Amino acid sequence: MLGLAKRINARFLLTSTSEVYGDPLQHPQVETYWGNVNPIGVRSCYDEGKRTAETLTMDYHRGANLEVRIARIFNTYGPRMCIDDGRVVSNFVAQVEGLMKLMEGEHVGPFNLGNPGEFTMLELAKVVQDTIDPNARIEFRQNTQDDPHKRKPDIGRAKELLGWEPKIPLREGLPLMVTDFRKRIFGDQDTAAATTGNQQG
Repeated sequence: MLGLAKRINARFLLTSTSEVYGDPLQHPQVETYWGNVNPIGVRSCYDEGKRTAETLTMDYHRGANLEVRIARIFNTYGPRMCIDDGRVVSNFVAQVEGLMKLMEGEHVGPFNLGNPGEFTMLELAKVVQDTIDPNARIEFRQNTQDDPHKRKPDIGRAKELLGWEPKIPLREGLPLMVTDFRKRIFGDQDTAAATTGNQQG
């Protein structure tokens, strides 16, 4: 993709990830923090893959004078995310405005794009439970090896240079995502609304 961007003289956007910080020893994480990653861990192929992608992107920027932009996306969610995504909170949806401002601006990055609000996994599970089904059972399982224990983006650069910050808190945004899921699963807005009413009643 970098080679193609060079050939057609296109601006290249790399959607990187907060995983480049690994299991961070600095909290919150600023873009100048180099991270704490286990290079041979069970999750390292993703962490190191993204770090390598950032390296190659900057090599093309410096060596081939390619216009590039780098966004480090933190845990986000929202309408139109894949129904079977499988991750706790998808890492891409709801960042469109920030990515557009990055691409249209003059700053290479990297920029942290995410919500600096913190909550535990149990707090997240309870919000999901309250939103979808108060009778749903919460299960406790062993954490994945090398999974970050804490993660919080410092978005000062994005606010200052891009004029971007998240606007919708979790308890407001999650119901919007649920409504979108129900609309797509059940096929129409009336069915989704009826289902929502039945589960809330």
